[in-house]
Amino acid sequence: MSFYERFGLSVLHKFDPEVAHGLSIKALKMGIAPLAGDVTSDRLRTTVAGLKFSNPVGLAAGFDKNAEAISPLLRAGFGFIEVGAATPRPQSGNAKPRLFRLTQDQAAINRFGFNNEGMDVIASRLAKRPKSGVVGINLGANKDSDDRAADFAKVLTRCGPHVDFATVNVSSPNTEKLRDLQGKDALTALLSGVMTARDALDAPIPVFLKIAPDLTDKDLEDIVAAATETKLDAIITTNTTLDREGLTSAHKDELGGLSGAPLFEKSTRVLAKMSSLTDIPLIGVGGVSNAEQAYAKIQAGASAVQLYTAMVYHGLGLAAKIATGLDERLKADGFSNVSEAVGSKKDDWL
Repeated sequence: MSFYERFGLSVLHKFDPEVAHGLSIKALKMGIAPLAGDVTSDRLRTTVAGLKFSNPVGLAAGFDKNAEAISPLLRAGFGFIEVGAATPRPQSGNAKPRLFRLTQDQAAINRFGFNNEGMDVIASRLAKRPKSGVVGINLGANKDSDDRAADFAKVLTRCGPHVDFATVNVSSPNTEKLRDLQGKDALTALLSGVMTARDALDAPIPVFLKIAPDLTDKDLEDIVAAATETKLDAIITTNTTLDREGLTSAHKDELGGLSGAPLFEKSTRVLAKMSSLTDIPLIGVGGVSNAEQAYAKIQAGASAVQLYTAMVYHGLGLAAKIATGLDERLKADGFSNVSEAVGSKKDDWL
């Protein structure tokens, strides 16, 4: 990490976490954030669900909720980025404070509740995005919606023409009863509606599903059955957890979803289980803060990875560092491409 990046992080950490996040977005928009540029090689270039990534390290949804900083984020070393979650109507989310740093645990707890400016504003920004680079939209539902399942299809219809993929997010713990939509029958119905909306687009795009880590083996089997039946293109494994085991930070008992370092092992085990259940491509997310952990997720079954919380502690340059380190590890192990390493050590996590 450069001196400027260390200094910038130390300043940001003096602010309330949500204020600091807003300042980070402003810095990106103003062009004063350090950007690593594209990081790629023959080993790192890969294709997932028909999408060509310059490297397999992506930005998870939640960092750029309102699609404000797409252009600079595409120059920050990521192979792909995901914005949102977007809901049909704007909503303010849950009461503040709703984001907490757990510095001792290298983690965060949030209970945002899908705060965003709504699909119309987000779609208008996506329409102006650079055409190079892979950009996805995370689909959400309004808290007070009479038909949450229909909300996902609405957002896809509105934003789909301007993105390369869409993710159905039924795994956030911060919208009451949202995770109930992960049940087999409800999920199958929801995904069927989303896929119908996808097929109605002039240029249909891949649809992903983001699942929770707090699921039983039977839950995972049901999700695979629903994903297979609806011909889903990929599964993102996993969102934040409600588990609090082993935490030591002052805010450890705050309500909301826990992300960051404590989630790594749990999310990677779920990833490996999913890899043993399906051939649907998987994207690993949860606790990735270095190249070794990104490589572990790939060897557990992920075709690509995403990160977010680790940047709170390691800066925006983390994506480039992870991609570079991943390239070195693939070379050392004799892989000519990252796709060859996918699932190569899955059994170690089962």
